[in-house]
Amino acid sequence: MAVKPEWLRVKAPQGERVGGVKEILRDLALNTVCEEASCPNIGECFSAGTATFLIMGPACTRACPYCDIDFEKKPQALDPTEPNRLAEAVRRMNLNHVVITSVNRDDLPDGGASQFVQCIEAVRSRSPKTTIEVLIPDLCGDWSALAIILQAQPEVLNHNTETVPRLYKRVRPQGDYGRSLHLIQQTRQLAPSIYTKSGIMVGLGETDAEVRQTLQDLRNAGCDILTLGQYLQPSHQHLVVKEFVTPAQFDAWREFGEAIGFLQVVASPLTRSSYHAEQVRELMEQNPR
Repeated sequence: MAVKPEWLRVKAPQGERVGGVKEILRDLALNTVCEEASCPNIGECFSAGTATFLIMGPACTRACPYCDIDFEKKPQALDPTEPNRLAEAVRRMNLNHVVITSVNRDDLPDGGASQFVQCIEAVRSRSPKTTIEVLIPDLCGDWSALAIILQAQPEVLNHNTETVPRLYKRVRPQGDYGRSLHLIQQTRQLAPSIYTKSGIMVGLGETDAEVRQTLQDLRNAGCDILTLGQYLQPSHQHLVVKEFVTPAQFDAWREFGEAIGFLQVVASPLTRSSYHAEQVRELMEQNPR
């Protein structure tokens, strides 16, 4: 794997709070995307007392060649105790904003929509002041399943586009660029009060023009919030990094995204979907719906 530039080097996690978060997660038998997807920001987030919860996992029904989440294990039956365990973790961690994501569960009739709803309801019951962001898969284009999630009224509905359309077959072979855009569009139409969010990775061979067009496509679909980050190769078996994008280029894309109307653009080499996600609370206060 290529040597990372200086701007991608992160400090090792330190402090008692890291251990405290891990202890809560282990005690309640919960998965996080921070750990399962080898997120480079795990030290910073755990030190700050936050985590992104991964439900219905950790085994995924898709085999995206950029992702470090396990796809070889057989997905297990949904655990009816998971929503309450997650809600208890949110309560213990005293989270103001929580991000709940999942593996792809194409084996389930509703893609896992009902489990998302139960998690939302459980968190609301124990931590009514906590704002909720769900980062969902594409549900195989089942918009009735999407409607089930939207009826639970999470504050933010996030679905990652991941890459530019030209690279979809290589990067996201079981996904569909148009389907991902349509999910954002459907969310805007079905639940206009919910903030929409998406994210893409760069460094996989995309051009500047392709990134800008993808941002424009997302904005045209009604996306409010955007994240852009550097793809990092988890292992030798995963897609190779084509380019380490400079911080200056991320700044240029952020400025472009803001100019075309995104309410918020978080763009940097280490940005991930839920990086500093709690900032959305301030965004909602400034742009109420």
